[in-house]
Amino acid sequence: MIEDRNAINEENMNAKFKEPEFLSAFIDKYREMRNLWEVKHHQYYLKHVRKSTLGRLLTFVQTFIPEATMEILLQKIGILRNMYKGEHNKIQNSLRSGASADDVYVPRLWYYSKLRFLDDQTEARASLSTLPSILEEPDVTIWSQ
Repeated sequence: MIEDRNAINEENMNAKFKEPEFLSAFIDKYREMRNLWEVKHHQYYLKHVRKSTLGRLLTFVQTFIPEATMEILLQKIGILRNMYKGEHNKIQNSLRSGASADDVYVPRLWYYSKLRFLDDQTEARASLSTLPSILEEPDVTIWSQ
């Protein structure tokens, strides 16, 4: 019985988060809070400041969705960022493939353009190869036998 009620509450909350009016306002508010998403912001790595900013964002969310919690807020931010990154990657891949202008992937998310401020925050980090370099000198002792 309680599980059924919780599932219904969660469905209602998810539906409210997806409402265009709310989601648009949420993205605007999130964009204003630069220390939550801008890696080069001077307060990005200050945990207590970020926590305080998240608290203000949660208060904003609770004006629309009173049952929202910090855990849910963090999940929703993660989902938004992942959805945006996925669409962004599809566009970049279609551009790299040499597709004509007509064949470039068009994002399906209506809020994609509202999240463009995340563009330079979603670049993949340079990775280190675990394979030996092909430019290394071969071990001469192996070949001289």
